[in-house]
Amino acid sequence: MKIKNLVLGLALSMFILSCSKDDSSSNDNTLNAAQARTSAEIDNMTEDVSAIVENQIDIQLNDTGRMSDAPESFLPPCATVTTVVTGNTWTRTIDFGTTGCTMPNGNVLSGMIIITKTVNSDPLTRTFSVTFDNFHFNARLVEGNKTIVRTLTTVAPIHPTSTMTLNLTVTFPNGDSFVRTGNRVSEMIEGFGTPIWADNIFRVTGNWSTTRPNWSQTTTITTPLVFRMNCQYRLVRGVLEIVRNNNTAVINYGDGTCDNEATISINGGPANTFTFGN
Repeated sequence: MKIKNLVLGLALSMFILSCSKDDSSSNDNTLNAAQARTSAEIDNMTEDVSAIVENQIDIQLNDTGRMSDAPESFLPPCATVTTVVTGNTWTRTIDFGTTGCTMPNGNVLSGMIIITKTVNSDPLTRTFSVTFDNFHFNARLVEGNKTIVRTLTTVAPIHPTSTMTLNLTVTFPNGDSFVRTGNRVSEMIEGFGTPIWADNIFRVTGNWSTTRPNWSQTTTITTPLVFRMNCQYRLVRGVLEIVRNNNTAVINYGDGTCDNEATISINGGPANTFTFGN
């Protein structure tokens, strides 16, 4: 019995290790829990960058629908923000330095995020372009671009909806790259009437594809994701469905509790709990 328990314990340890390690090296066109976790990690990385961009856009757009002074920035002191207006073009650069800048939620960023828009006369709809310069998120290189069309509602309560078109490449430290393309719609459902970033709540829908040299998969938000900025881990609710070939993974982020736990189920099997974020 002791030998059997030892074998079972070693097997369980190997399973936990395989799910917690960086599984980005897999080129298999099947789908397992560890690979679904890698996809979720890229999703969370994308959402974290989107929150930074949304925060800076929210500060810049303090001219329509706001009830108070300029919104606060949640960036740490190690991040330097520079704004340049050249002719009709507005550019804001967020520089996290070369050695790494730790965000309040524990993620370590380096390099630059660059947000650009062309000034126009429409106060309700504006388009922003987001690019990256040697930008790393927890040692993962992020390249490519986002286009964000941000629209304010014309009925009370006034609040923004941001439609993002993604075309990103994420390269892990072992050299494996993932190409992410698709669309993400983020609606600020609470908090737009105050300058306090922490009281903002976002509801996100969308779908995207992720490709590697020998496989491609699609991800769809089947239950809207809810992000609370007063939660360290932010993502508190919602369901994703990942499909690769004939395999389906369902990731459930819970019922609204502020934690970093989610569950993964593969092809209708039992749901296994994992942690995300820092």
